[in-house]
Amino acid sequence: MRLFPLILLSLPAFCASGLSPADVFELKTVTDPQISPDGKRVVYVRGFADIHTDTRYSNLWILNADGSDHRPLTSGNFSDASPRWSPDGARLFYTSNRENGSQIYVRWMDTGVATRMTNLTEPPVAPAWSPDGKSIAFSALVASTPRKLANLPQAPTGAKWADPAKIIDRIVYRFDGVGYLKPGYFQLFVIPSDGGTPRQISSGDFQHNQSFGLSAARIAWTADSKSVIISANRSADAELQGVESDLWEFSVADGLAKQLTKRIGPDASPAVSPNGRFIAYTGFDDRMMGNQSRKLYIAGRDGSSPRLISGVLDREISNPVWGADSAGVYFSYGDQGNNKLGYYPADGPMQTISSNMPMGGNFSVSRDGTIAAVYTRPDVPGDVAIGARGMALKPITRVNEALLSQRELGVVEEIRYESSKDKRKINGWIIKPPGFDSSKKYPLILEIHGGPFSYYGDRFDLEKQMFANAGYVVLYTNPRGSTSYGDDFANL
Repeated sequence: MRLFPLILLSLPAFCASGLSPADVFELKTVTDPQISPDGKRVVYVRGFADIHTDTRYSNLWILNADGSDHRPLTSGNFSDASPRWSPDGARLFYTSNRENGSQIYVRWMDTGVATRMTNLTEPPVAPAWSPDGKSIAFSALVASTPRKLANLPQAPTGAKWADPAKIIDRIVYRFDGVGYLKPGYFQLFVIPSDGGTPRQISSGDFQHNQSFGLSAARIAWTADSKSVIISANRSADAELQGVESDLWEFSVADGLAKQLTKRIGPDASPAVSPNGRFIAYTGFDDRMMGNQSRKLYIAGRDGSSPRLISGVLDREISNPVWGADSAGVYFSYGDQGNNKLGYYPADGPMQTISSNMPMGGNFSVSRDGTIAAVYTRPDVPGDVAIGARGMALKPITRVNEALLSQRELGVVEEIRYESSKDKRKINGWIIKPPGFDSSKKYPLILEIHGGPFSYYGDRFDLEKQMFANAGYVVLYTNPRGSTSYGDDFANL
């Protein structure tokens, strides 16, 4: 299967009214909407590209839940990300690279004063507030000394020698978007939320909450703020177990590690119920197949009596979040190309809340049940939306309105057709050029996703819109091997 886009040797002239490559520098992205505990305000990450540096950046923006008072919290050509409200809503932490690499900052919302809390040599991963608001936990790489082939002589002052040989003795030594990995292990840290020195609470040559790979990078605090729970593989041959992980609890006081789950297969994305009695997490019993969808489980706080909650839903579950009443769990999942927001009561049938989320999009839930999420459609690149159980997501921003009001998008049509092999229904989409004339012939681009365990869907796609604006009809489909149609379809 071809995994790379087609190389276009010649393009028709771009339509002046449609999206062109230069619009990359005008388009804004919306990610990680975080609603305040009282449900009144939302902070989100707004991404943008700077034409002068040809680099992507992001800042934090805030608005009221009714869409009013929309304004920036941070500004400048930096990467501000991961905003999280304190449990009482009085403070907000976030990460930013505006000083000495990526660091954790805390902002007091009443005064607007923000201060840097860390001075780390490696970026913090998945920071999380403790329920009492007194601490922030995160993971970070603790570097180790790389192996050397030999002790080479020291280069003379001013000399320019070739780089020394790189010794690779790990199975996972590089990763997409990261490059070659630094030697070392990710460890857990805790820092006082009013400032102080980070304290390492995990140990050993194990990867505790890496920021990439198959295990979701999430740190869950216990309700009493005395321990944190993560997904990790602490076995001696962890590198040989590609999907294996379990939930581990680490005591903040002394770093004592306790294994909460144990089975052949991954356990990840832990979320502790507000009443402190249960843990929700995702995983599956490994059947040694190419694709296996993660299901939703609920267990006792100590990992006891695990129950499969989403057994009837043959779809991949991600981002479990407890409701404030501890009566059920919100989550996101892909279904026939659409990205949906669902809710499972601890005992009861699933409820679908929305079908208009981006692939892998996250969301947040306030104490009163108000939901903040990213809303997308084929003609909506992404906006902050508000919803609730029984109420569909409603966009409250229009971050790309100024651009799109001056552009004509290609019309997107969803199609389903029978496979010539076995009459199986296949799902796909077609984008027609702006001003499409059915009496004319157009060149066709067939865009094929890689993986194969991935999927296209009913959402905005900048690249394909630019192809359409260049005069092409664009066809993209989810053939057998695609996800969001169940494990059997993916494993065909």
